[in-house]
Amino acid sequence: MNNRSIGSCVAIALVFSSNTAAYSSEQPSKTQTAIPPMQQQVGEVVSHLVGMMSTYAQARANPKAPDVTMRTCKIAVENTEALKNNSQAVFLYQEQAMSNNLAKPYRQRFLRIAPTADNQSIESQSFKPPTPEAWIGLCSQPEAKRVVKLNNIGSAKCSVFLKREGENYIGETPAEGCPSDYKGAVKVTNKIVLHKTGMDTLDRAFDAAGNQVWGSKGEPYQFRWINFDFSW
Repeated sequence: MNNRSIGSCVAIALVFSSNTAAYSSEQPSKTQTAIPPMQQQVGEVVSHLVGMMSTYAQARANPKAPDVTMRTCKIAVENTEALKNNSQAVFLYQEQAMSNNLAKPYRQRFLRIAPTADNQSIESQSFKPPTPEAWIGLCSQPEAKRVVKLNNIGSAKCSVFLKREGENYIGETPAEGCPSDYKGAVKVTNKIVLHKTGMDTLDRAFDAAGNQVWGSKGEPYQFRWINFDFSW
């Protein structure tokens, strides 16, 4: 992956658009109805993620922006009984690859989407699989075959905490960021917006001196839904 590739913390993969006018029609209204139950919010976040999106339009408009394809699908995880607050959780698998090299994803994560313990937000918790090559193309399998054992999803790496605002979900990593050892970084931060046309994600990584070493240096990565599939 070259220096134009993104190193996303979450498969979520999610943020702030530098062009706020583009989202004016999607901002919450003061007359918005009551916030739905947490289980419904879990389902809404999942629906915002499952499928295929790319940064093709952004890369076409800006040659310096990477052209990345992201694919996300539901999976079943066995033996999750020991996990806390798991009754409402949904598990996903997510791949990111350069659009001209889809068979070799540079980022693979399992995601656990669930309400936080205080029921104040939705947590998208990412796990890095210990044997990522074993899961390449998992989303191409029938849903009945997308079954993963708990010990194969790997260790938790980062979480983004999302809150519903109007029809959007907006969130970010904890203030201190998440630990990283990728390309000289010691921590990563992410801000995300899930909206009806896709996802914007502002990923940034910093070294021990606080210098940004990779990630977005301007506008967020703008993933947009695509209505066709590739051969994975």
